[in-house]
Amino acid sequence: MARIVVLGAGLAGLGTALLLARDRHEVIVVERDPAGPPPPAETDTAWNDWQRRGVNQFRLPHFMLPRWWQLVREQLPEVGDALPAVGARRVNLIGMLPEEQRGPIRPGDERFDTVTARRPVLEAVLSAAAATAGVTIRRGVAVTGLTTDGHTRVTGVLTAAGPAIPADLVVDCGGRRSALSAWLQAAGARAPAEERSDSGFVYHCRQFRSGTGELPSALANLLHHYDSLSAITLPGDNGTWSVVLATASRDNALRGLREPSRWHAAIARYPLLAPWADAEPISGVDVMAGIEDRCRRLVVDGDPVATGVVAVGDAWACTSPSVGRGASMAMIQAVLLRDLLRETDPADHDKFARGFDEASTRVVEPLYRATVWTDRHRLAEMAADAAGTSYQPGDPRWAMSKALFAAGLADPDLARGYASIAAFIATPDEVFGAPGVVDRVVALGMGAPRYPLPGATRTELLAALS
Repeated sequence: MARIVVLGAGLAGLGTALLLARDRHEVIVVERDPAGPPPPAETDTAWNDWQRRGVNQFRLPHFMLPRWWQLVREQLPEVGDALPAVGARRVNLIGMLPEEQRGPIRPGDERFDTVTARRPVLEAVLSAAAATAGVTIRRGVAVTGLTTDGHTRVTGVLTAAGPAIPADLVVDCGGRRSALSAWLQAAGARAPAEERSDSGFVYHCRQFRSGTGELPSALANLLHHYDSLSAITLPGDNGTWSVVLATASRDNALRGLREPSRWHAAIARYPLLAPWADAEPISGVDVMAGIEDRCRRLVVDGDPVATGVVAVGDAWACTSPSVGRGASMAMIQAVLLRDLLRETDPADHDKFARGFDEASTRVVEPLYRATVWTDRHRLAEMAADAAGTSYQPGDPRWAMSKALFAAGLADPDLARGYASIAAFIATPDEVFGAPGVVDRVVALGMGAPRYPLPGATRTELLAALS
């Protein structure tokens, strides 16, 4: 069994720590924020009082996709049991749709099941489960660098106040702000291979609570695309939910969405969204911008830049959060790490580093690439909206993806196909590869309006903001 230091007590770090502790590794989680969570059942205390200044999205909307929930139920059943017990809402992405769109519920629709909760509630549950599993969580410890064997094998981490923490393996779950590249270079290693760019989106988020505990009716999928903006309606725990308006960061005409009165004036122009904003707000309009798409590899030109260290979740690759895939990709990668540790001793440093890079590149990188592909096309489409032109890319897959959504409004089978991709439980190739799907999508969706859901034109949106 290995001594493993996990950096970061967020969703990725705690999920990874739990998986490894269940395999009887000695796991120490190091977290720079000093405050620990309240007991999991104290959800209001977690939301109102728990401070996590190192996580800028701590009180911003989160949604756990069915892919994440499948992994949690299979791999971490104690977490799967604990979340509903504290008020996490059980939802089904197909069951939420109007019956005239989805048809009757069918056998197999349980694959669209998930649970939803606000980030502080999720972390409180995971933290309690990790402590019960024997994970040591050291809060208020800032990592400042890496220790090595004098070459490029990482042997632990340096801390701001206190001795170094030795480890057989360091797992960086430090999220989008991970300083791993700088630490490796300061230790004498080559720089990891990184590609990064601004995602190009800005998110205007507001959270609400129902006096009855009931959600507004979901009249469409949780992610809606409209002229010049996208909207996301996300159920939470204990009668809470959030609404997000996502715009292009260069679209200065829509910056008025930062003001609550203008945000609500805009929401009122979208019939499927308006009911979600007719409740008690429990936040202002929180704005998230400057989000990067980034992928980092620790094997460059076939050779590890360092051994004894791996990156998981957003520390390895991060994308725009609008499709909510980050937590699922982190859990997928954590399972890969757990499985590699079952097969390869981390003391076999070079083999272990290459094995994790190969598994991550083979399994997770295609998911990252597909997400960035979607975001790049959507951003270009929003830029065309702002310019008053029609977006006509040369890639026919974009037209087919939009046609699938439109066709799913009229065909229950295609509604499930679209939801499978959104739920992260099927790839577009798998959905379109089913017999007859392409023909039905072309027949039902190719002639649909560019934005088939009812909502404001850009001119009407700008009028609402003025």
